[in-house]
Amino acid sequence: MIGVNLSDWALKRRSLVAYIMIIAVLAGVLSYFRLGRNEDPAFIIKTMVVQAAWPGASVEETMKQLTERLERKLQDTPHLDFLRSFTRAGLTTIFVNLKGSASAKEVLDTWYQVRKNIGDIRHTLPAGVVGPGFNDDFGDTFGIIYGFTSDGFTQRELRDYVEDIRSRLLLVPDVSKIEILGAQDEVIFIEFSKRQLATLGIDRSALIAALQAQNIVRPSGAIQTGTERITLQVSGGFQSEQDIANINFAAGGRMLRLSDIAQVRRGYSDPPEPMFRVNGQPAIGLAIAMRDGGDILALGRNINKAMAQITADLPIGIEPKLVADQAAVVDKAIGEFMTSLLQSIAIILVVSFISLGVRPGLIIALAIPLTLAIVFPVMQISNIDMQRVSLGALIIALALLVDDAMTTTDATLNRLAQGDSKVEAATYAYRTHAFAMLAGTLVTIAGFIPVGFAASNAGEYTFSLFAVVAIALLVSWFVAVIFTPLLGVLILAPPTQTSDAAPGKVFLLYRGFLSFAMRAKWLTILASLMLFIASMLAMPLLPRQFFPSSDRPELLADLSLPQNSSIYASETAAKRLDAALTGDPDVARWSTYVGHGAIRFYLPLNVQLPNDFFTQAVIVAKDVAARERLHAKLEKFLAEEIPNAIAFVAPLELGPPVGWPVQYRVSGPDLARVREIALKVAQIVAADPRAKQVNFDWMEPDRQVRIRVDQDEARLLGLSSQAIASVLNTVVSGTPITQVRDDIYLVNVVARAVDEQRVSLDGLRTLQVPLPGGQTVPLSQFATFEYEQEFPLIWRRDRVPTLTVQAALAGDALPDTVVGTLTPAIENLKKTLPASYDVVVGGTVEESRKSQASVMAVVPLMLLAMFTILMAQLQSFSRLFMVATVAPLGLIGVVAALLVSNRPLGFVAILGVLALLGMISKNAVILIGQIDAERAGGKSPWEAAVDASSSRFRPIMLTALSTILGMIPIAPTVFWGPMAFAIMGGLLVATILTLVLLPTLYVTWFGGKEAADASVSSAQAGP
Repeated sequence: MIGVNLSDWALKRRSLVAYIMIIAVLAGVLSYFRLGRNEDPAFIIKTMVVQAAWPGASVEETMKQLTERLERKLQDTPHLDFLRSFTRAGLTTIFVNLKGSASAKEVLDTWYQVRKNIGDIRHTLPAGVVGPGFNDDFGDTFGIIYGFTSDGFTQRELRDYVEDIRSRLLLVPDVSKIEILGAQDEVIFIEFSKRQLATLGIDRSALIAALQAQNIVRPSGAIQTGTERITLQVSGGFQSEQDIANINFAAGGRMLRLSDIAQVRRGYSDPPEPMFRVNGQPAIGLAIAMRDGGDILALGRNINKAMAQITADLPIGIEPKLVADQAAVVDKAIGEFMTSLLQSIAIILVVSFISLGVRPGLIIALAIPLTLAIVFPVMQISNIDMQRVSLGALIIALALLVDDAMTTTDATLNRLAQGDSKVEAATYAYRTHAFAMLAGTLVTIAGFIPVGFAASNAGEYTFSLFAVVAIALLVSWFVAVIFTPLLGVLILAPPTQTSDAAPGKVFLLYRGFLSFAMRAKWLTILASLMLFIASMLAMPLLPRQFFPSSDRPELLADLSLPQNSSIYASETAAKRLDAALTGDPDVARWSTYVGHGAIRFYLPLNVQLPNDFFTQAVIVAKDVAARERLHAKLEKFLAEEIPNAIAFVAPLELGPPVGWPVQYRVSGPDLARVREIALKVAQIVAADPRAKQVNFDWMEPDRQVRIRVDQDEARLLGLSSQAIASVLNTVVSGTPITQVRDDIYLVNVVARAVDEQRVSLDGLRTLQVPLPGGQTVPLSQFATFEYEQEFPLIWRRDRVPTLTVQAALAGDALPDTVVGTLTPAIENLKKTLPASYDVVVGGTVEESRKSQASVMAVVPLMLLAMFTILMAQLQSFSRLFMVATVAPLGLIGVVAALLVSNRPLGFVAILGVLALLGMISKNAVILIGQIDAERAGGKSPWEAAVDASSSRFRPIMLTALSTILGMIPIAPTVFWGPMAFAIMGGLLVATILTLVLLPTLYVTWFGGKEAADASVSSAQAGP
C-alpha cells in the first residue's frame, strides 16, 4: 500500500474528480490544436562553417598558411568531435563538428568561443586574407520554397518583383527568414581592347583611378544658419552605365570619351553566381524558414493565402511555382499517423470489449482519451511538437497505457464476483496492485532510458520517443488509480455466473500446460535456454541498418563533374538532365541547383556547399512507386549520357544525414601515397558486386599556367609582381573598380579586356603591360609560360589530408552487410601501411556504430534504474534474479519476427528491443507479487504459482495482445516497422515465457511440490 489510497480518495470526492476529468478533456482538445506540427523532431546540427579567402594564393599556400593556422586554433574548441576542411586555391572552408553529447546551450557557447578564438589570431593570418567568416545557421530548415520564372522580363525585372514578394512574405506570422536562390547580381562591364589602349598610350590604372575618384561618396560639409542647416552635396556619382560611358579623359593631349575607347554595358555576374532552375527553366527562388516552435501547417496556410494575393498582383509572364511544400508533407504524415492512432485505439477497444465484456471494455475506451487528453498539455508545456517520432511514440505508448487500466478493471471485476461492494472492489486494486503497477510502469519507462539519454545526433533525433512514452505511462498510472475506479463504480456490475465456453477452454489448456511445464521443470528451463542461445546465434543473420530511407516521393540526383570544371559545364549537364526529366510520366516537378547543393528544405538533408563543378536536382515523383521507377531510369541515363560525372541518385534520408552509404577514409601526410592507398581501397570495394559507382571526393589534379617572371628584367622596366598580377587580373577576370548605387542594389563596375582577348593564351603572351613612364611592353618580354598540375581542392580531417572512397549500393544491399564483407580485405591492406597512414570506415556504418555506442553507454544506467525499482518492489535477490532471467528472453521473439518479416535490425529497432526489457519486467513483477500474495494466504509455493499465474493469465495476455495488435497500424511503415515487429514478436514470446517459465523458476527456487489434490484445486480455480 502506498500511503493514502488514491482510489479511495477519488471515490470520496467524486464531483471533484469528475470536474478534473472534464477540465482534462477540454485542456487536451485545446492543446491538441495548439501543438506545433513538423515533419521531423528538431535536433541541432552541431556544425559550424568557417570560411576565409586569400585571393591569388595557390592551393599549397592556402593550405599551409591559412587552413593550417585556422585548424590549429580550432582544435582548441570545447566539445570538438573532428575538423573537416577543404582547401581550394585562395579559399579555405572548415567544418567544425561538435560531439553528439553537446547540449543546445553548450553548442551556442561553443560557437561564441570559436568566433573569439579565431578573432584572437586574425592578426597572424597572411596579408590580404578576407575573413574569416562564420556560418552557425547551418541547420536552418527552409521547408517552403517557391521558384519564379519569367517570360518577357529581364533578370533584373524579375528580381525586383521577387524582392518585393520577399518583403511581403517576411510579414507572415511564424516566418523567421527568407533566402533568395539563383539571383544573378548585375554588373556594369567596361571592356577595353588591349591593343587600342596601347596604341593611344592610355594608362589603365590612371583611368581606373579617375573613375573611382569621381564616383566616391564623401561629405561636402554643411552650412549652419540662424534658422536651418543646409547640407552640401557634390555631383558626379554614377547613376547608370550611361553616366560611365559619357566620362571624358585626357589622353595624348586630347579629350576622349570612355565610350570611344571601351565598350560599357550592363550584364550579369561572369562567371555566374550559383543558379536555380525550376522544371527546366531559369528561375529565382524564395526559400522560407519557420521560427523555432512554429506550426508548419499554420505557416503553410498563411503562406498560401499570402501567395494567392501576391500572384493576383503579378504581371502576366511572371509565374510562381511551388518547389517544396513541407506543410503538405507534414499534413499528409500527421493525417496518416492519426489514422494509425485511431486504428490502434479501435483494435485495443475491440480486444477489450471481446475479452472483458461491454461494461469493462467501456472503461478502457474512456481511459484512453482521458490519458491522451492529459498527455497533450504536458507535451505542449515540454515543447514537444507533433512530428514523426512523437506521433509514433503515441502509438507505442497507446499500446502500453491500457495495461494499468486493464489491471485495475480486472481486479475490480474479480472482487465484485466475490461479493464485494463496488467501492470495496474499486479500491481493492489500489491496495494490492498499485505499487506493483507503478514499479512496472517505472521499469517500462526505464527501458526507454537509452532512447532519451543517448549522447548522439541519433539519440537527440529520437528523444521525443522516450519523453512521450514516459509522460503517457505515468499519466496512465494516475488515470488507472484515480479515474478508472470512479468509472468502475459508475459502469461495472457484478458479473453473472455464466461464462463463455471458449475462454474456459483456453484457460484450462493453459493451466494444464503450465502444470506439465512445472513438473518437467528442468526440461522447461533447458528448452528456454536453448531457444535463447539459438536466437543469439541467429542474430548475425539479421540485416543491419542505421535509418531507413524516407517514404517521401523525392529523389536527390547529385552530379559532380571533374573538379576543375566550370559552372558553365555544370549548367550544360543540368540542362541535359532537365531535358531527360521533361515529359516523364513519373515526374511531378523538379528543381535544379547549379553550382551548389539544395538549400536545407528538410532537416536531415546532407547539405552541399557551393562548388562550380557540382549540381543537385530535387525531383518530386508522383508517388513512391514512381520514385523507384524514376530512380532506375535516372541512374541509367546519367551513366550513359553524362559519363564524366559522378552521379548519385538516392531518396531522402531519415535520421542524421550521411550521404554515400559506403565510405572509407584514407588519411596520411603525403598526398601521392594517400592517392595510391585510396586506389587500392577502391579496387577492394569495386570487387564486391553489391557496390557500384565507386568514386573519390577528390583525386585528379588539374591544369594551370604558371607565369614565370624574370624579376631582374621586370625591375629594370620598373615593374613588380603585384603590378603584373593586377594587370593580368584586370584583363582576364576583370577588376571591380567602383559601384553604381541603383535603388536597393549595389552594382559593381568591372574593368576587363574584350572577350576574344580574355580567353586566349596567345593573347596573354602579347599582352601590353604599361610601364611607369606611359610606355608598354609585351608580357613575353620578361615572362615565360609553363604548364603545371595542381589539385583543385584537398580535403583534410583533423589537419591530416584525407581522401574518401565512396560507393553506392545495388538493389536492397545494406551498408553494414557490405562493409562486413569487405572488412577482412581492408584489414589486410591496413597491415601493410606505414604507421602514419590509416583507412577508416565512414558513412552510414560509422554513424550507426557511433549512435549505437551512445545507446549502449546508457544501458548500465538503464539496468541500474530497472534493478533498483525491481529491488524496491521485490526486496529479494532471488526474485530479482528471476525477473532478470525472464526479461532477455524476448530476444527469441525479436529475432524470429525480424527474420520472418525480413526487417533489418536498425537503430530504431534496437531502441525497441531495449524498451521491451521494461515491458517484460513489468509483467514479471506483477506476477511474482501475485504469487507472493497467494503464499501469504497460506498456499504452498506450487499452489501459489499455479493459482497466481491462472489469475494473472487473462490481464497479462490481454495487455500483451492489445500491445501486439495495437502496433499493427505502424508495422508496415518504413520508419517504425522494424521496431513494431521487434516488439510484437518479442512481447508475444516473452509473455508466454513469463506465464510458463517464471512460475517454473519460482517453484524450482523455492522447492515447491505438486500437492496430491492438485487436480481438485485445478477444477475449482477460475480465470
